[in-house]
Amino acid sequence: MYREKRSLEFYVLAVFFTIFVLFLYGPLSAIVILSFQGPDGGLTFPLNGVSVHWFFNLFEKQAVGDFGASFRRSFTLGLMVMAVTVVVSLLAGLAFRRKFRGATVLFYATVASLVVPSIIISLGIGVVFQQTGLKPAWYSSAFGAHLTWTLPFGVLIMFAVFNRFSPAYEEAARDLGASPWQTFRHVVLPMIAPSLVGVGLFGFTLSYDEFARTLMTSGTYNTLPLEIYGMTTNVTTPVLYALGTVTTLFSFTIILVALGIMTMLNRRQAKIG
Repeated sequence: MYREKRSLEFYVLAVFFTIFVLFLYGPLSAIVILSFQGPDGGLTFPLNGVSVHWFFNLFEKQAVGDFGASFRRSFTLGLMVMAVTVVVSLLAGLAFRRKFRGATVLFYATVASLVVPSIIISLGIGVVFQQTGLKPAWYSSAFGAHLTWTLPFGVLIMFAVFNRFSPAYEEAARDLGASPWQTFRHVVLPMIAPSLVGVGLFGFTLSYDEFARTLMTSGTYNTLPLEIYGMTTNVTTPVLYALGTVTTLFSFTIILVALGIMTMLNRRQAKIG
């Protein structure tokens, strides 16, 4: 069978992509490998034996760091941010389908936080809370700081979704006697459901891993990224690498679950269509 000869550009791009993958996952692979140090192993190569000792050590009482509580705070905060991001992004996408006065100003005000340094936003929110006599906390000030990061992404995604959404489906539903709510519930929502899952995934992962916007707004109790950062100057065992490996696997699991849900929704939509 005749096969078309690869061009030089293909090999150049293949080499570039390989270098990119190595640059992206090379440091991560080192963390994963070092997390399997033996019980007497240190923070650097070479490995002093191979074991899962430090993974079990995660569940024991630590002299420095509170893994469980910080993880629960990050997970809860991520769910809160995800829910608000999905709802507000959906409502914004629906609202901007029609022109209204001040739409341009509102749009640029929404995405402006993407160009402002994260640490400046964190510092500003923290100062405002302190000056107004409110106590910064991960569930209040940090929650608002994270929304300044996730909402612009969610809104931009929904703008792109509705920009290519044909109103013919809604017109057909109305011709069949459907009310506005029925049209949205049975026509619009099922068609944009995979995109909403994507918005939720963006919201959760951006919040779960956020450091800079949490630094000045988390209050007394740390989220997981802050806890890990604080441990880097105190923990002298590979338990820190084990924590990094576990949290990375958790992040990948969330992504795979979201992709699975999106695939299922797309297949169901294709069957209906």
